[in-house]
Amino acid sequence: MTQSMRRRVLIAGALAAAGLARAAGAAAVESGTPKIALVLKSLSDPFTVAMANAAKNYQQHYASQFVLTVSGTATEPDTAGQIRIVEQMIAAKMNAIVLAPSGSKGLTSVVARAIKAGIIVITIDNPLDEALQDAAKISVPFVGPDNRKGAMLVANYLAERLKAGDQVGIIEGIAADRNAQQRTAGYKEAMTAAGMQVVATEAGDWEYGKGRDIASKMLGQHPQIRGLLCANDNMAMGAADAVRDAGRTGSVYITGYNAIDAIKPLIADGHVLATVNQFADRQAVFGMDVALKAVTEQRKQSELSPVIETPLQLVTAPKR
Repeated sequence: MTQSMRRRVLIAGALAAAGLARAAGAAAVESGTPKIALVLKSLSDPFTVAMANAAKNYQQHYASQFVLTVSGTATEPDTAGQIRIVEQMIAAKMNAIVLAPSGSKGLTSVVARAIKAGIIVITIDNPLDEALQDAAKISVPFVGPDNRKGAMLVANYLAERLKAGDQVGIIEGIAADRNAQQRTAGYKEAMTAAGMQVVATEAGDWEYGKGRDIASKMLGQHPQIRGLLCANDNMAMGAADAVRDAGRTGSVYITGYNAIDAIKPLIADGHVLATVNQFADRQAVFGMDVALKAVTEQRKQSELSPVIETPLQLVTAPKR
């Protein structure tokens, strides 16, 4: 993390701790109390639930200072559903939208319409595609972690348990998503540097069932495989079940990403080696802070910093 980026994170943390919403209430907003929309992915996913709960809790502390609307889709890759939600938020004349995009490319057009309507848009968790932003002549800030760095963090931990030449597989998220691409790139970079062989890479679309099925297939096609790098914890839990069913528990290491509560028992008992905490709750609050500050200071979308990096932490089994 660069010094300027680290400073942004510290500033965001300080704002969240001090209650930016309360301080911002003194600023004049022409339309009255600022209206912030948090648009998420699948509300059945624990990571998304953590974001939603943190946002609601934060708003409850400053209910008189801003209005919050939280919406999400039924399934993880439902880009069409998110587009409809954003269109509804445009019609509702929100002051700002904090968006966790279901896809890096499919939301660009509707986000451009929101910005044209005078709505501040911030992304969290998954950035929008830079080339499409340029083509649409927009700049949408991303408040979130460096996914490549997080992937390398957990992959390097896996590499310490392997030897040069060992085979590994990568179960990635939705292949078109920027955060999935960054995690895959981080995994491959770390494995190459450590001298491992990446023998298979396949998209599990963030889902438990697909993660389980892909892991089972990789185990069958590559019986010498020693590690499975999974781009989120849902897929890691599926991989753990596939490894167990194949009678390979203990001989195939599995890593996840997100540090959801459901993965922690699997780490504690050794079925999953490690995961990465990217602090879903903080991302949601940081994103709201950035959006609310922009609205109350009446800043233009083009004036906002393009990246505000948030923390990452490797999560492993506690030492005994």
